Amino acid sequence: MNAHACGGGGSCGCSAPQDGQSGQNSGAVARVNGVPLHPEGQTLDEASLRQRAYSELLRQAAQARGLLAADDAPALDGVPSALASEAIEALLEQELRQPSPDEEACRRYHAAHAARFASGEQVLASHILFGVTAGTPVEALRQRAEQLLVGLRCADAAAFARAAAENSNCPSGAQGGALGWLGREDCMPEFAALLFGQDEAQAHIGVLPRLLRSRHGFHIVRVEARQPGQPQPFEAVHAAIAQSLRQQSYLTALCQYLRLLAGAARLEGVSLEGADTPLLQ
Repeated sequence: MNAHACGGGGSCGCSAPQDGQSGQNSGAVARVNGVPLHPEGQTLDEASLRQRAYSELLRQAAQARGLLAADDAPALDGVPSALASEAIEALLEQELRQPSPDEEACRRYHAAHAARFASGEQVLASHILFGVTAGTPVEALRQRAEQLLVGLRCADAAAFARAAAENSNCPSGAQGGALGWLGREDCMPEFAALLFGQDEAQAHIGVLPRLLRSRHGFHIVRVEARQPGQPQPFEAVHAAIAQSLRQQSYLTALCQYLRLLAGAARLEGVSLEGADTPLLQ
């Protein structure tokens, strides 16, 4: 279980920062129901602090359910104990029971998103990598990448190539960031999710509007051209659609459960979105 799935970007709503919340905690110890989330004097960025808060909420909920011993020690480094991780898995299995989508729902999804399941699509792409290594000030690097992205949104291919040569930490920078023609199988999962299987209205050409965060750092991506794939019949992708819908349902339920826990918690030094409505079934 990735208990931190909803703690990073706020895309599902459960971790969206509230007005006036800064990008980092002030250095005072943040706590959830009196339990510290980090050592005294440590400063965490906003996303890391929220991730730790949600993990601690789940750990405490597992203790309240009797799934984890009351003397299990909280994790000041943000990494729950092995027993706590197992207990959180058991807790979520109890709390987030979601029905499997029926065939009608899967067929509707296929009809609305057939392009996402096309086979053989290729993309001609270039990128600029802002690499993250040990000791890299990640937030400053992200801001630098964002600033360059804004400047390149309306730039032509030649300007993008010059920016890649000057800024990219990838060897492809010497070739203007060119990656050549890519199939889904040629890409990291993060790249594949961004570049392939999009609906026609989202099949961008040019510089993509958002940074891509990968295991290597931040990427500015430019799509030069696309070769569409062949649509797949429903029967060939039924299982993949059902899995996708189950995952969407699970994440929706997880986000709401985290909001419920946050709404009932005593929070110090960290701001989370709470909810006072029952968990959707």
